[in-house]
Amino acid sequence: MATTAVLKRGPKLGRKEIFLPNFTLTLLRTPDLPPTFASFYAPLHLNKLDLRDYLWNCYGISVLSVRSFVQQQKIREGRPGDKIHNPRRWFRPRSLKKMTVEMDKPFVWPEVVDLEKWDKSVYEATKKEREAFEKTFQPDASTHVPTDRSSIAQQAKELLKSENSWKTGNSNEKWIEGAEEVEVETDVQIPKLER
Repeated sequence: MATTAVLKRGPKLGRKEIFLPNFTLTLLRTPDLPPTFASFYAPLHLNKLDLRDYLWNCYGISVLSVRSFVQQQKIREGRPGDKIHNPRRWFRPRSLKKMTVEMDKPFVWPEVVDLEKWDKSVYEATKKEREAFEKTFQPDASTHVPTDRSSIAQQAKELLKSENSWKTGNSNEKWIEGAEEVEVETDVQIPKLER
């Protein structure tokens, strides 16, 4: 008597119809993983089958296995969006869900782009300057110690120790000791005001 083997297949892909997904998947650069693995930050409501189905229908990637991990965030004091800081008001930020998939074909990240061609250093300097300027308009800006305060204190200590002599702020002026005072404009006439 001959026996026939029946192969059971996994769930069919593409049965859940999502026309405009309202979630965001963030692909993470993970150089420590092999090229057949990819990691994502996913929304908390997305499950393993949804991710597998999404990757198949959008990118044609067949997934062999999916691992997920929900990471709870640390408790913080005061919400980050509050205009007024509320001490002793604790909250826990939303948890992060990290999903790692194993693909049948390897995926290799492209080379890192050199951002200096697009003036990244200028952008970063401008960003720091703007953030420093915006800090001056914060409600607690008057309580912050200015950055030049420490250098003034250091200069005062050096002057008291007499290590350095006092230097004026304008370096263009050159004073010559023992020189006579010279009147620059001698024939200047001031007009009289008529009443």
